[in-house]
Amino acid sequence: MTITSVEESKANKMVRIFIDHHYAFAIPQEDYIRNHLYEEGEITAERLEHIRKDVLVRAAREKGVYYLTIRDRSEGQLLKKLTEVGFDEDIARIAANELKGLGYLNDSRYAMRYLAGRIKTKALSQKALRYELMQKYIPADIIETVFSEFEVDDEEVAFRAARKKFGKYDLDDEKVQRKVLNFLLHRGFSFDIGYKVLKLMKEERK
Repeated sequence: MTITSVEESKANKMVRIFIDHHYAFAIPQEDYIRNHLYEEGEITAERLEHIRKDVLVRAAREKGVYYLTIRDRSEGQLLKKLTEVGFDEDIARIAANELKGLGYLNDSRYAMRYLAGRIKTKALSQKALRYELMQKYIPADIIETVFSEFEVDDEEVAFRAARKKFGKYDLDDEKVQRKVLNFLLHRGFSFDIGYKVLKLMKEERK
């Protein structure tokens, strides 16, 4: 087999290797140079297998550790990041699985920490919180498990948030009522919850 062409990317410092005119793999520039994968060079099946299983997986794993030291990520987020910088998806998945085995990646741990932080910093409905976790690529079964360990009462959360923001407003004013409802709807609460909260706030003032 012959390396028929290479494509270097200055943006992500990756090199795409083509063997016998077909795309074979992408490799970091330093590993490309270290392994002498130059155009028109010959490459055996055994060496190709070594590069795929050892060199590329190691490089992706090390890059993954680097990204995880910057900030915690879900498995899906890390896979997305690794493929964005140029690693092939199969290599990224192998590296991610190894990082899971080493304890660097844990979607349950990530989701628990994320949910605990969001509950403390922003009043959001369960629906909104679930959506955010889905956007972080957390699997549905893990989301359900995490929520089973947190008591999130939508009505109570909505009431506290609305009272904090609109506690001094005239709640008999229809414009204020609309503002309260829009505020709660924007945070993922239902109309039903919104009307209940308005009623509770009015009753509290009597």
